[in-house]
Amino acid sequence: MTRIANFTPREIVSELDRYIVGQAKAKRAVAIAMRNRWRRQQVPEDLRDEIAPKNIIMIGPTGVGKTEIARRLARLSQAPFLKVEASKFTEVGYVGRDVESIVRDLTAIAVNLVQEEHLERVQTRAAEHAEDRLVQLLGQPEAPRESPAGAGRAVGPFVVSPGGEVAPPVPVTGGVAADIRSRLRAGELDDESVELDVAEAGANPLISVLGGPGGQGLEDVENQLRDMFSQLPILGGGKGKRKKFKVPEARRILQEQEAQKLLDMDQVKREAVRRTEQSGIVFIDEIDKVAGRSSHGGPDVSREGVQRDLLPIVEGSAVSTKFGQVRTDHVLFVAAGAFHVSKVADLIPELQGRFPIRVELQSLEQADFKRILTEPRTALTRQYEALMAAEGIELSFTDDAIDAISAHAAEANDRAENIGARRLHTVMEALLEELSFTAPERTDRKVTIDGEAVAKVLEPIMASDDLARYVL
Repeated sequence: MTRIANFTPREIVSELDRYIVGQAKAKRAVAIAMRNRWRRQQVPEDLRDEIAPKNIIMIGPTGVGKTEIARRLARLSQAPFLKVEASKFTEVGYVGRDVESIVRDLTAIAVNLVQEEHLERVQTRAAEHAEDRLVQLLGQPEAPRESPAGAGRAVGPFVVSPGGEVAPPVPVTGGVAADIRSRLRAGELDDESVELDVAEAGANPLISVLGGPGGQGLEDVENQLRDMFSQLPILGGGKGKRKKFKVPEARRILQEQEAQKLLDMDQVKREAVRRTEQSGIVFIDEIDKVAGRSSHGGPDVSREGVQRDLLPIVEGSAVSTKFGQVRTDHVLFVAAGAFHVSKVADLIPELQGRFPIRVELQSLEQADFKRILTEPRTALTRQYEALMAAEGIELSFTDDAIDAISAHAAEANDRAENIGARRLHTVMEALLEELSFTAPERTDRKVTIDGEAVAKVLEPIMASDDLARYVL
């Protein structure tokens, strides 16, 4: 099970509180849904398959924390997690990505997650094998690149005779190997170089043409062709290119190669598919952009079609991936949207029914802005203080400065479009523009922003409707 299985709903909310201000209802809903993942695993097997995940739809204006909740949840949980935007998908038959790519991408994330876990387990053995190979490489005498006539020619550590016979390198053993190993561990050979075969990075143009504009729906075909052709030397497969590396870099490359050899990729794929099916989470942002039941042609022609295509994925179906069939019956879906123009009722009824939990997030007020600037671990004020510290400047904000910044952000949201906490970024950039520009040349290394400094910069902007609209 994932690490989040050890967290109670209260602990999950407490962890989210460290980064996100307010929105208690949304945090509680997400925490309960995550805990239910663990609870389901404790249920007898005959009943376990009958317990469907309670999908969530979060409703609220932009900038109130919908996406941030998903982002922090992804870091908190080690389960396969994918964030997608509904507006990027199109109905089958139109140019663009089809919704089944959600499951393919989620499974690929699970494979990477499981592969990293398995690689960590074999690092000790891989390091030992890498050191053994490095000892052998360092112990081989340097073969002359220009050999006398009839004496054969050097190909890496091998010698190829005129008749085509390959003489393997003589293994380094005994006292010589022990001496090289001790010098290698002491770092005395770090300036030496060895030759290694490394795989060539980069896509083959013959295959990449499938992934060009309008070809997004062919990513599975492209992946399969790439895997197949990668085995052919004429198309970039095979052993790759031989290059020289210093010993520390060579040790890292050899350890990676040995770790890959120790992996059982079949087991990794099986575990990744199981984890995707049992604990996968998909966050669908901008779900309101595909709401609307009537199509009138034009660019929005496939909105309802996207909903119809999403429906079987959300309610549970089998999707073919290059790692095998993946069922989505127990994947948790969390959707979010501002629903300014449309409303949840504009989604097709079948899709509405698949999101039984609905949470409305509240708009942010001046008091919320003040908390956002001071409470989270990654508060905006702390970010700017850290950025200025890189220039050797000690930046600080007084309480009245925080109050003034919060008031101006709230006023800007009232007078223009309400973009929530994102307004704080525009206000802070306008406030600190001069300092950011002159920071490398300043002689005073201690700067304090107070209420008077905030008023001096922001009040002229707020006094003009045009400036307030286009600057903040």
